[in-house]
Amino acid sequence: MDHDERRTEICEALLRIAATVGINAVTMRSVATEAGVSLRLVQYYFGTKADLMNATLIHLEKMSHQRLAAKLAALPENVSIRAYIDAIFREALPTDSESQKFHLVWTSYAMLAATNPEFSKEQIAAGPARMEHQIAAALRDAQKNGEISGVRDFTHDSANLLALSHGLGTAVLIGLHTPDEAIKIFSQQLDEMFYPLHGEVS
Repeated sequence: MDHDERRTEICEALLRIAATVGINAVTMRSVATEAGVSLRLVQYYFGTKADLMNATLIHLEKMSHQRLAAKLAALPENVSIRAYIDAIFREALPTDSESQKFHLVWTSYAMLAATNPEFSKEQIAAGPARMEHQIAAALRDAQKNGEISGVRDFTHDSANLLALSHGLGTAVLIGLHTPDEAIKIFSQQLDEMFYPLHGEVS
């Protein structure tokens, strides 16, 4: 096993612990045990717990980006912008083990960064910030091709959509809403943006 594979294996072990018993249960020793390696090896690759935690966050987001890229690549060539944004939301919704793990662990990281100076708020915020820019760019394209009419603040709209996506993801995770209910709520918000004049729905 090469160094990158070993680092990935250790990060995956941390994610399994955080997703099953909580991020507060993560220690260098517990990760070593979960990964089936020595504590010394974990320390060799990551040095400190903060280094390990930050590396695992990068790994977590990388895996999420790959899943989303695969989802978007599978869309039809001439898909509408509305369908494109809907696909982003559906991929983010915690409906399977991988998306559930991402949502649970990422939220745990966000809470940790809010209270522990060893963890960077900026690093946590970087992923959502990129997604806001991506959605805002898609909304501008939708206006250019006639899917959206009228004057809108797409920076504001993209922030609203991302906030709704995060909130609905948590609601699904704790059982407040089913995935189908969450999809309906998000779709209604998209309908208000894309079809405000004549009330069409997709």
